[in-house]
Amino acid sequence: MFYDKKNRGISIIGLLLLGVLVIVVLGYFGVSLREVSQNPDVKDNLNYVEEESTGFWNTYLKRPASYLWNDVWVTLFWRPFIDNMQRIRDKLPTDIELNSPGVNI
Repeated sequence: MFYDKKNRGISIIGLLLLGVLVIVVLGYFGVSLREVSQNPDVKDNLNYVEEESTGFWNTYLKRPASYLWNDVWVTLFWRPFIDNMQRIRDKLPTDIELNSPGVNI
């Protein structure tokens, strides 16, 4: 496969720069983010979005995300990683070194 430049996504740094650019443009047009964020209607809308997203998290996403984090990520990746890092620190063979086939000459 060849590297295709057309299918690249935006990076985190790109998103941060885009956010800064939006803030600068809003300031250029005289929009005060402080005044906008202190508007009662904006506060009410933000509180509504927070309540709905919290409810959605607690109702639909919390159980599967907790399962994936605790039973999949931690069990399959994090604990073996930490165990092998401790073995490297203690100058013991890692799981790969213990389980790789050897050649007897």
